[in-house]
Amino acid sequence: MTDFLDVDATLEDWSALRAAIAFSGLLVGNGASRAVWDDFGYDSLFENARTVEEKPLSPSELSVFDAMQTRSFEQVLGALKVTSRVNKALAVSSAAPRNRYYAIKEALINTVHAVHIPWRLIAASTLATLNEELARYRTVFTTNYDLLNYWAVQHNGNAVDDLFNGPDASFDLCESASEKTRLLYLHGGLHLVRNQDGTARKLTSTEGTLLGNFAINNTLKTLDDVPLLVNEGPSADKLKTIRSSDYLSFCHDQLLSHGDNLCIFGHALGEQDSHIVRALRLAKPKAVAISIYPRSAAFIQHQKRYYTKLFDGTGVELRFFDSKSHALGRPMLSVPVES
Repeated sequence: MTDFLDVDATLEDWSALRAAIAFSGLLVGNGASRAVWDDFGYDSLFENARTVEEKPLSPSELSVFDAMQTRSFEQVLGALKVTSRVNKALAVSSAAPRNRYYAIKEALINTVHAVHIPWRLIAASTLATLNEELARYRTVFTTNYDLLNYWAVQHNGNAVDDLFNGPDASFDLCESASEKTRLLYLHGGLHLVRNQDGTARKLTSTEGTLLGNFAINNTLKTLDDVPLLVNEGPSADKLKTIRSSDYLSFCHDQLLSHGDNLCIFGHALGEQDSHIVRALRLAKPKAVAISIYPRSAAFIQHQKRYYTKLFDGTGVELRFFDSKSHALGRPMLSVPVES
Protein backbone atom coordinates (compact mmCIF):
# COMPACT_ATOMS: atom_id res chain seq x y z
CA MET A 1 0.00 0.00 0.00
CA THR A 2 1.34 3.40 -0.99
CA ASP A 3 2.11 5.81 1.85
CA PHE A 4 -0.18 8.70 0.91
CA LEU A 5 1.15 10.92 3.71
CA ASP A 6 4.73 11.12 2.47
CA VAL A 7 4.19 13.60 -0.38
CA ASP A 8 6.21 16.70 -1.20
CA ALA A 9 5.02 19.88 -2.93
CA THR A 10 7.37 19.84 -5.90
CA LEU A 11 6.12 19.77 -9.48
CA GLU A 12 8.08 18.94 -12.60
CA ASP A 13 8.44 21.20 -15.61
CA TRP A 14 6.47 19.79 -18.52
CA SER A 15 9.16 20.43 -21.12
CA ALA A 16 11.73 18.49 -19.12
CA LEU A 17 9.26 15.69 -18.42
CA ARG A 18 8.29 15.39 -22.09
CA ALA A 19 11.97 15.28 -23.05
CA ALA A 20 12.50 12.34 -20.68
CA ILE A 21 9.33 10.37 -21.49
CA ALA A 22 7.40 10.07 -24.75
CA PHE A 23 3.64 10.46 -24.33
CA SER A 24 1.42 9.12 -27.11
CA GLY A 25 -1.87 10.03 -25.44
CA LEU A 26 -3.46 13.13 -23.94
CA LEU A 27 -6.59 13.27 -21.78
CA VAL A 28 -8.00 16.79 -21.56
CA GLY A 29 -10.48 18.00 -18.94
CA ASN A 30 -12.30 21.16 -17.97
CA GLY A 31 -9.14 22.81 -16.67
CA ALA A 32 -7.90 23.20 -20.24
CA SER A 33 -11.05 25.09 -21.22
CA ARG A 34 -10.90 27.25 -18.10
CA ALA A 35 -7.32 28.19 -18.96
CA VAL A 36 -8.82 30.01 -21.95
CA TRP A 37 -12.22 31.13 -20.61
CA ASP A 38 -12.90 31.07 -16.88
CA ASP A 39 -16.68 31.01 -17.37
CA PHE A 40 -16.26 27.35 -18.34
CA GLY A 41 -15.82 26.80 -14.61
CA TYR A 42 -19.55 26.34 -13.98
CA ASP A 43 -20.44 23.43 -11.71
CA SER A 44 -23.51 22.19 -13.56
CA LEU A 45 -25.00 22.86 -16.98
CA PHE A 46 -28.30 21.51 -15.65
CA GLU A 47 -28.31 23.86 -12.66
CA ASN A 48 -27.42 26.76 -14.94
CA ALA A 49 -30.39 25.87 -17.15
CA ARG A 50 -32.64 26.16 -14.11
CA THR A 51 -31.52 29.72 -13.41
CA VAL A 52 -30.47 31.09 -16.81
CA GLU A 53 -31.92 34.58 -17.30
CA GLU A 54 -33.71 33.85 -20.58
CA LYS A 55 -36.34 31.06 -20.49
CA PRO A 56 -34.96 28.72 -17.84
CA LEU A 57 -36.29 25.21 -17.26
CA SER A 58 -39.83 25.39 -15.88
CA PRO A 59 -41.35 23.00 -13.31
CA SER A 60 -42.98 21.15 -16.20
CA GLU A 61 -39.64 20.55 -17.93
CA LEU A 62 -37.92 19.69 -14.64
CA SER A 63 -40.55 17.02 -14.02
CA VAL A 64 -39.36 15.20 -17.15
CA PHE A 65 -35.80 15.07 -15.81
CA ASP A 66 -37.13 13.85 -12.46
CA ALA A 67 -39.30 11.19 -14.10
CA MET A 68 -36.30 9.84 -16.00
CA GLN A 69 -34.05 10.18 -12.93
CA THR A 70 -31.33 11.88 -14.92
CA ARG A 71 -29.69 15.27 -15.43
CA SER A 72 -28.66 14.42 -18.99
CA PHE A 73 -30.08 16.70 -21.68
CA GLU A 74 -29.20 14.14 -24.33
CA GLN A 75 -31.22 11.38 -22.67
CA VAL A 76 -34.24 13.59 -22.00
CA LEU A 77 -34.32 15.18 -25.44
CA GLY A 78 -33.89 11.79 -27.10
CA ALA A 79 -36.74 10.28 -25.07
CA LEU A 80 -39.10 13.17 -25.84
CA LYS A 81 -38.27 12.94 -29.53
CA VAL A 82 -39.12 9.22 -29.60
CA THR A 83 -42.28 9.76 -27.52
CA SER A 84 -43.54 12.43 -29.88
CA ARG A 85 -43.05 10.20 -32.90
CA VAL A 86 -44.67 7.19 -31.25
CA ASN A 87 -47.67 9.27 -30.17
CA LYS A 88 -48.08 10.57 -33.68
CA ALA A 89 -47.96 7.03 -35.10
CA LEU A 90 -50.63 5.95 -32.61
CA ALA A 91 -52.81 8.98 -33.41
CA VAL A 92 -52.23 10.29 -29.87
CA SER A 93 -51.55 13.96 -29.38
CA SER A 94 -47.82 14.59 -29.60
CA ALA A 95 -48.07 18.27 -28.67
CA ALA A 96 -47.03 17.88 -25.02
CA PRO A 97 -43.77 15.95 -25.59
CA ARG A 98 -42.96 18.12 -28.61
CA ASN A 99 -43.46 21.34 -26.65
CA ARG A 100 -41.36 20.05 -23.76
CA TYR A 101 -38.66 19.03 -26.24
CA TYR A 102 -38.33 22.54 -27.65
CA ALA A 103 -38.57 24.21 -24.24
CA ILE A 104 -35.79 22.02 -22.81
CA LYS A 105 -33.61 22.48 -25.84
CA GLU A 106 -34.13 26.24 -25.69
CA ALA A 107 -33.03 26.26 -22.05
CA LEU A 108 -29.94 24.29 -23.06
CA ILE A 109 -29.25 26.70 -25.92
CA ASN A 110 -29.55 29.76 -23.68
CA THR A 111 -27.34 28.15 -21.02
CA VAL A 112 -24.60 27.29 -23.52
CA HIS A 113 -24.60 30.84 -24.83
CA ALA A 114 -24.40 32.19 -21.29
CA VAL A 115 -21.20 30.29 -20.47
CA HIS A 116 -19.43 29.74 -23.82
CA ILE A 117 -16.68 32.03 -25.06
CA PRO A 118 -17.81 33.99 -28.16
CA TRP A 119 -15.98 33.23 -31.39
CA ARG A 120 -15.03 36.90 -31.82
CA LEU A 121 -12.88 36.78 -28.66
CA ILE A 122 -10.74 33.84 -29.78
CA ALA A 123 -7.35 34.90 -31.11
CA ALA A 124 -5.82 33.05 -34.04
CA SER A 125 -2.66 32.57 -31.95
CA THR A 126 -4.70 30.75 -29.29
CA LEU A 127 -6.17 28.36 -31.85
CA ALA A 128 -2.71 27.78 -33.33
CA THR A 129 -1.29 26.96 -29.89
CA LEU A 130 -4.11 24.52 -29.14
CA ASN A 131 -3.85 22.83 -32.53
CA GLU A 132 -0.07 22.53 -32.33
CA GLU A 133 -0.23 20.90 -28.91
CA LEU A 134 -3.01 18.45 -29.85
CA ALA A 135 -1.02 17.36 -32.90
CA ARG A 136 1.91 16.24 -30.71
CA TYR A 137 0.01 13.13 -29.60
CA ARG A 138 -1.17 10.02 -31.38
CA THR A 139 -4.54 10.13 -29.60
CA VAL A 140 -6.26 12.97 -27.78
CA PHE A 141 -9.17 12.13 -25.47
CA THR A 142 -11.34 14.95 -24.17
CA THR A 143 -14.35 15.08 -21.87
CA ASN A 144 -14.96 18.73 -22.79
CA TYR A 145 -17.95 19.39 -25.02
CA ASP A 146 -17.24 23.05 -25.76
CA LEU A 147 -16.03 24.22 -29.17
CA LEU A 148 -12.42 25.17 -28.37
CA ASN A 149 -10.85 22.00 -29.78
CA TYR A 150 -13.23 22.02 -32.74
CA TRP A 151 -12.27 25.59 -33.56
CA ALA A 152 -8.57 24.74 -33.17
CA VAL A 153 -8.83 21.84 -35.60
CA GLN A 154 -10.79 23.95 -38.07
CA HIS A 155 -8.02 26.55 -37.83
CA ASN A 156 -5.54 24.00 -39.17
CA GLY A 157 -7.14 20.63 -39.80
CA ASN A 158 -4.24 18.97 -41.59
CA ALA A 159 -2.75 17.35 -38.50
CA VAL A 160 -5.81 16.23 -36.48
CA ASP A 161 -8.58 13.81 -37.45
CA ASP A 162 -11.86 13.70 -35.49
CA LEU A 163 -13.05 10.60 -37.43
CA PHE A 164 -16.11 12.37 -38.83
CA ASN A 165 -15.07 12.02 -42.44
CA GLY A 166 -17.78 9.82 -43.86
CA PRO A 167 -20.79 10.82 -45.96
CA ASP A 168 -22.60 13.79 -44.39
CA ALA A 169 -19.72 14.16 -41.90
CA SER A 170 -20.78 10.98 -40.13
CA PHE A 171 -18.59 8.91 -37.84
CA ASP A 172 -16.74 6.50 -40.10
CA LEU A 173 -13.53 4.68 -39.19
CA CYS A 174 -13.04 3.56 -42.80
CA GLU A 175 -12.65 7.17 -43.90
CA SER A 176 -10.19 8.19 -41.19
CA ALA A 177 -6.64 9.24 -41.97
CA SER A 178 -4.60 6.91 -39.73
CA GLU A 179 -1.42 8.96 -39.84
CA LYS A 180 -3.09 11.95 -38.18
CA THR A 181 -3.70 12.60 -34.51
CA ARG A 182 -7.07 11.16 -33.47
CA LEU A 183 -9.30 13.52 -31.49
CA LEU A 184 -11.92 11.59 -29.52
CA TYR A 185 -14.77 13.33 -27.66
CA LEU A 186 -15.49 10.98 -24.74
CA HIS A 187 -18.59 12.96 -23.71
CA GLY A 188 -19.71 14.25 -27.10
CA GLY A 189 -19.73 17.90 -28.09
CA LEU A 190 -21.84 20.89 -29.07
CA HIS A 191 -20.96 20.22 -32.70
CA LEU A 192 -22.04 16.55 -32.59
CA VAL A 193 -25.57 15.20 -32.95
CA ARG A 194 -27.25 11.83 -32.57
CA ASN A 195 -29.10 10.50 -35.61
CA GLN A 196 -32.39 8.67 -35.20
CA ASP A 197 -30.66 5.27 -35.52
CA GLY A 198 -28.16 6.09 -32.75
CA THR A 199 -25.25 6.91 -35.06
CA ALA A 200 -23.41 10.20 -34.79
CA ARG A 201 -22.51 12.97 -37.17
CA LYS A 202 -20.77 16.32 -37.04
CA LEU A 203 -22.46 19.62 -37.79
CA THR A 204 -20.52 21.35 -40.54
CA SER A 205 -20.22 25.09 -40.40
CA THR A 206 -17.68 27.86 -40.57
CA GLU A 207 -15.93 28.55 -37.27
CA GLY A 208 -17.75 31.78 -36.54
CA THR A 209 -21.28 30.48 -37.14
CA LEU A 210 -21.31 27.06 -35.47
CA LEU A 211 -22.05 28.43 -32.00
CA GLY A 212 -24.80 30.55 -33.50
CA ASN A 213 -26.23 27.58 -35.36
CA PHE A 214 -26.42 25.67 -32.09
CA ALA A 215 -28.97 28.31 -31.04
CA ILE A 216 -31.40 27.32 -33.79
CA ASN A 217 -34.44 25.63 -32.26
CA ASN A 218 -36.30 24.35 -35.30
CA THR A 219 -40.03 24.30 -34.62
CA LEU A 220 -41.12 22.91 -37.95
CA LYS A 221 -43.14 19.70 -38.32
CA THR A 222 -40.14 17.40 -37.86
CA LEU A 223 -38.09 17.41 -34.67
CA ASP A 224 -34.52 18.57 -35.20
CA ASP A 225 -31.18 17.16 -34.08
CA VAL A 226 -30.52 15.95 -30.55
CA PRO A 227 -27.11 17.17 -29.31
CA LEU A 228 -24.74 14.29 -28.53
CA LEU A 229 -23.82 15.62 -25.13
CA VAL A 230 -22.96 13.70 -21.95
CA ASN A 231 -23.29 16.77 -19.81
CA GLU A 232 -23.37 15.60 -16.19
CA GLY A 233 -24.89 13.37 -13.56
CA PRO A 234 -23.58 10.24 -11.81
CA SER A 235 -20.90 8.23 -13.56
CA ALA A 236 -23.32 5.33 -14.12
CA ASP A 237 -25.74 7.71 -15.85
CA LYS A 238 -22.98 8.98 -18.11
CA LEU A 239 -21.91 5.43 -18.96
CA LYS A 240 -25.50 4.60 -19.90
CA THR A 241 -25.51 7.41 -22.46
CA ILE A 242 -22.07 6.42 -23.71
CA ARG A 243 -23.11 2.81 -24.31
CA SER A 244 -26.16 3.95 -26.30
CA SER A 245 -23.99 5.64 -28.93
CA ASP A 246 -21.72 3.86 -31.38
CA TYR A 247 -19.33 6.81 -31.46
CA LEU A 248 -19.14 7.37 -27.70
CA SER A 249 -18.74 3.62 -27.12
CA PHE A 250 -15.84 3.55 -29.57
CA CYS A 251 -14.15 6.48 -27.83
CA HIS A 252 -14.56 4.91 -24.39
CA ASP A 253 -13.22 1.58 -25.63
CA GLN A 254 -10.17 3.36 -27.05
CA LEU A 255 -9.47 4.81 -23.61
CA LEU A 256 -9.90 1.36 -22.08
CA SER A 257 -7.22 -0.01 -24.39
CA HIS A 258 -4.72 2.87 -24.12
CA GLY A 259 -1.76 1.15 -22.51
CA ASP A 260 0.83 3.68 -23.68
CA ASN A 261 2.10 6.68 -21.72
CA LEU A 262 -0.63 9.24 -21.07
CA CYS A 263 -0.62 12.92 -20.16
CA ILE A 264 -3.66 14.13 -18.20
CA PHE A 265 -4.22 17.87 -18.34
CA GLY A 266 -6.85 19.81 -16.43
CA HIS A 267 -8.91 16.80 -15.38
CA ALA A 268 -10.12 16.43 -11.79
CA LEU A 269 -11.05 12.74 -12.24
CA GLY A 270 -13.83 13.30 -9.72
CA GLU A 271 -16.50 10.90 -8.54
CA GLN A 272 -18.82 11.90 -11.39
CA ASP A 273 -16.16 10.62 -13.80
CA SER A 274 -15.42 7.34 -12.06
CA HIS A 275 -16.05 5.57 -15.38
CA ILE A 276 -13.01 7.43 -16.73
CA VAL A 277 -10.94 6.41 -13.71
CA ARG A 278 -12.04 2.80 -14.08
CA ALA A 279 -11.07 2.83 -17.78
CA LEU A 280 -7.63 4.21 -16.93
CA ARG A 281 -7.08 1.66 -14.18
CA LEU A 282 -7.98 -1.15 -16.58
CA ALA A 283 -5.84 0.30 -19.38
CA LYS A 284 -2.82 0.58 -17.06
CA PRO A 285 -0.72 3.07 -19.04
CA LYS A 286 2.99 2.58 -18.42
CA ALA A 287 3.36 6.14 -17.16
CA VAL A 288 0.80 8.87 -16.43
CA ALA A 289 1.77 12.53 -16.14
CA ILE A 290 -0.83 14.66 -14.35
CA SER A 291 -1.05 18.44 -14.36
CA ILE A 292 -1.51 20.29 -11.08
CA TYR A 293 -2.11 24.01 -10.77
CA PRO A 294 0.45 25.37 -8.25
CA ARG A 295 -2.09 27.15 -6.07
CA SER A 296 -0.21 26.45 -2.83
CA ALA A 297 2.06 23.83 -1.30
CA ALA A 298 -0.84 22.34 0.66
CA PHE A 299 -3.01 22.18 -2.47
CA ILE A 300 -0.25 20.44 -4.46
CA GLN A 301 0.23 17.86 -1.72
CA HIS A 302 -3.51 17.24 -1.49
CA GLN A 303 -3.78 16.75 -5.26
CA LYS A 304 -0.82 14.38 -5.32
CA ARG A 305 -2.35 12.25 -2.57
CA TYR A 306 -5.70 12.20 -4.35
CA TYR A 307 -4.36 11.08 -7.74
CA THR A 308 -1.95 8.60 -6.15
CA LYS A 309 -4.86 6.96 -4.34
CA LEU A 310 -6.85 6.71 -7.60
CA PHE A 311 -4.08 4.73 -9.27
CA ASP A 312 -2.97 2.75 -6.24
CA GLY A 313 -2.36 -0.91 -7.02
CA THR A 314 -2.15 -0.48 -10.80
CA GLY A 315 1.64 -0.32 -11.10
CA VAL A 316 1.34 2.88 -13.15
CA GLU A 317 4.24 5.31 -12.78
CA LEU A 318 2.81 8.71 -11.79
CA ARG A 319 4.54 12.00 -12.54
CA PHE A 320 3.19 15.41 -11.56
CA PHE A 321 3.93 18.62 -13.44
CA ASP A 322 3.15 22.33 -13.18
CA SER A 323 0.09 23.00 -15.36
CA LYS A 324 1.38 26.49 -16.23
CA SER A 325 4.47 24.94 -17.85
CA HIS A 326 2.28 23.07 -20.36
CA ALA A 327 1.19 24.67 -23.65
CA LEU A 328 -2.49 24.21 -22.71
CA GLY A 329 -2.01 26.03 -19.41
CA ARG A 330 -0.04 29.06 -20.49
CA PRO A 331 -1.34 32.25 -18.83
CA MET A 332 -1.18 33.99 -22.22
CA LEU A 333 -4.12 31.87 -23.41
CA SER A 334 -6.54 33.36 -20.88
CA VAL A 335 -9.21 35.64 -22.32
CA PRO A 336 -10.79 38.14 -19.87
CA VAL A 337 -14.47 37.38 -19.25
CA GLU A 338 -16.73 40.20 -20.39
CA SER A 339 -18.69 41.98 -17.67
